[in-house]
Amino acid sequence: MKQPLAVPLTVSIVLHAGLLGLLAVSVDFSAQKPPQPQASAPVVQASMVDQAEVQQHVERIRAAEAAKQEQERQRQAERERQAREAERKRQQEQEQIRKLEEQRKARQAEALRAEEAAKAARLKQQQEEAQAKAAAEQRRQEEAARQAAEEKRRAEEEAARKAEAERKRKEEERKRREAEEAARKQAEEELAALMAAEQAELSQARQQQVLSEVDRYSVLIQQAIRRNLRTDPNMRGKECRIRLTLAPDGFVINQRVVSGDPQVCRATEAAINAAGNLPVSQEPDVYQQMKDLTITFIPDV
Repeated sequence: MKQPLAVPLTVSIVLHAGLLGLLAVSVDFSAQKPPQPQASAPVVQASMVDQAEVQQHVERIRAAEAAKQEQERQRQAERERQAREAERKRQQEQEQIRKLEEQRKARQAEALRAEEAAKAARLKQQQEEAQAKAAAEQRRQEEAARQAAEEKRRAEEEAARKAEAERKRKEEERKRREAEEAARKQAEEELAALMAAEQAELSQARQQQVLSEVDRYSVLIQQAIRRNLRTDPNMRGKECRIRLTLAPDGFVINQRVVSGDPQVCRATEAAINAAGNLPVSQEPDVYQQMKDLTITFIPDV
């Protein structure tokens, strides 16, 4: 503890001693010089002033060194105090850790004892439950055997009763089916004759309806062509017979001139192309009748 203070103090003393030695030598040199006329008094006075200043400087250095040593002593004392405080806290922490470890071990031992007691209680309960379950299983098996024997007896009696009832039912069912079959055949023959007559009538009516729809759509197609036709006075009284192949959406798959005036036919084909999809019935049987359609087109001029 004292060694850090001794080193700077020793260095300071050595430096001061050297400085004083230099001053002494300077005084001696000044004294050995031959006296100068009318200048001896100022030299002596200057030497005395220099020594006083040096002494003051030395005192200031000593005071500064003393203050520095005091500060170092205080810092060293503070470090020692902090070290003692740290050691005290470390010992407190070690003691706290020791106590906590003892408490943990105590709790662990208590938990282990509680677990062992609980395990023993569970084992005892499991043994008692197993014994009770075994006794209940034995009673269940005995009751099941008794019920099985009773069920077998009742089943045999019921089977005999059902067999006789089934024999009678089958006999009655056979007779009923024979009567129903005869009646069914007669009804089917009568119904077939009636349906044939109705179907013929419906087919004829539907055919008339389909043809009417074909005629109606033929008119609609001609109207679509007329809306897109570019007419010319030279077309008056002339016509074009053209065959169209139509897709279900009215798209013109193919068009072929059958006969007619070339100018009218060219204008008709151009009008068909300009019209795009032509009107077509969404009913399948009507479409089948008009998908290959031949129309005779006469321009309105």
